[in-house]
Amino acid sequence: MKKESVGVVQTKYYNIEEPIELESGKTLDNITVAYETYGELNKEKDNAILICHALSGDAHAAGWHEGDKKPGWWEIVIGPGKALDSEKYFIICSNVLGGCKGTTGPLSINPKTGKEYGLDFPVITIKDMVKVQKRLIDAFGIDKLSAVVGGSMGGMQTLQWLVSYPEMMKKAVAIATTARSSPQQIAFNEVGRQSIVGDPNWNGGNYYGTGKIPKEGLSVARMIAHITYLSDESMYLKFGRDLQDKDEITYDLSMDFQVESYLHHQGASFVKRFDANSYLYITKAVDLFDLAQNNSLIDGFKDVKAKVEIISVDSDWLYPVEQGTEILTALSANDVEVSFSELKSNYGHDAFLLEKGQLNYILSKFLSDNIVEDLMLTDVATITEQAQIEEAAKLMFNRNVTHIPVVTTDKKLIGIVTSWDLSKAIATNSNDLKEIMTKTVKFCHADDSIESTARRMRKLDISCLPVVDDDFKLKGIISTDQISHLVSEYR
Repeated sequence: MKKESVGVVQTKYYNIEEPIELESGKTLDNITVAYETYGELNKEKDNAILICHALSGDAHAAGWHEGDKKPGWWEIVIGPGKALDSEKYFIICSNVLGGCKGTTGPLSINPKTGKEYGLDFPVITIKDMVKVQKRLIDAFGIDKLSAVVGGSMGGMQTLQWLVSYPEMMKKAVAIATTARSSPQQIAFNEVGRQSIVGDPNWNGGNYYGTGKIPKEGLSVARMIAHITYLSDESMYLKFGRDLQDKDEITYDLSMDFQVESYLHHQGASFVKRFDANSYLYITKAVDLFDLAQNNSLIDGFKDVKAKVEIISVDSDWLYPVEQGTEILTALSANDVEVSFSELKSNYGHDAFLLEKGQLNYILSKFLSDNIVEDLMLTDVATITEQAQIEEAAKLMFNRNVTHIPVVTTDKKLIGIVTSWDLSKAIATNSNDLKEIMTKTVKFCHADDSIESTARRMRKLDISCLPVVDDDFKLKGIISTDQISHLVSEYR
């Protein structure tokens, strides 16, 4: 076990009692969601990060299961001291709807028949997967995620979160992905699906309980897909034209090359851990994915609120850089705060699972709470200077705050009233707010660094600062409570 691992973990299960209406119009009852968590949810419940997995992934993103020979699929970035720091964040990863690793899918028992769903399972979409994830997040009592992060199909889920629940996250990171599946990507998936349904053991999807599974078809589907995960350069570096277990070509139809043996190994390994029907349903969901509205991604992203990081891989030909920059352009056209990074790697699409150094650097830099905007509260109780003292006192009591910014009708900051000011009002027998409010207000800007803001608050011996824009309009408020976990770094 590695030193920076989250250690031994267990998969947990959450049951959604009410029916879920799918994008197709059909409903699913009694959905079970398999998930894992790493770290602790803080008192404010604002340190949660949702991790979304790729097509063949699962809830086991980090740490070790008892008896396992390898850790979770994203061990390289999740754990103490890593970009997704389990000592700072509460990290959640769930198996997607339609999966075969604990979440309801074709392999699950249909409560209406008492048998496996098989092809009675309804067609699902990425939007449906995200809807189920949202129910899990709600069950934790989390109102807003610190971030949603995912690669490949997980990146699709991340983008869907931005569109379906724009107010539910502060930040989002979509890696090696697309906003809509291309004809080429759909074509590869269809060839894989046909290899499965053409296997006699598939039996129209009713192979459960027969003692036979469509392993040949599923194996070929995985071999086809795995080729798209690699790059031409990585295959040359890894295999070249080297022969497998022989000194010369045999001139028959047996395997000659190492790359052939490698693909057969990948296919055989996949059959042991994945359900063929799940593969059909999940690849179909990927094919259906399209966030454009009126054939426009700009329209599709019009409601996005979060700060976004797009990461592409220079050698990825499954989801090439151009598709990442298309997302960047559409978000930028909507004035979304978005940045773009490109992984330099010869691994191809799989780089998002392998490039430890680059990923930790990019994710750490983006996720760090390094400016006021990342921490400030935007739902701020305000009052006008025409208000009475009693009104301010009631507002302060009802909102459980000690500072209320005083603003004009167009939200410009003109003062602040504190609990100390209210005490002064009682002592001086004042009734009008403007008589006792502080008019020389200390303030900060959204793009100020947390470090400088924390130092300034200590120097002034104040516990909060209003956040204003260049026109002095109130944007939010930041307090020492919000940055207390960072202040120690600056002392």
